[in-house]
Amino acid sequence: MQLPIADYPQLRLIAWNRKDDDFIEEDEALALYERNWRYVDHAHMTEKEQELIDRLVAQYGNGVLHV
Repeated sequence: MQLPIADYPQLRLIAWNRKDDDFIEEDEALALYERNWRYVDHAHMTEKEQELIDRLVAQYGNGVLHV
């Protein structure tokens, strides 16, 4: 399933080299979060985005966020 990058502010931040209206595969989004976790602004993460990350970790990361 593909995710709209613009719907998730922290994903948008770490996907700076993509267009705002681009989509990203879920497993690729998790890999991007993991590689760039140090740039994610945890204090400004929306509940929707945190729920997304939790779901991606459960589905693609076997319950582990590799950061």
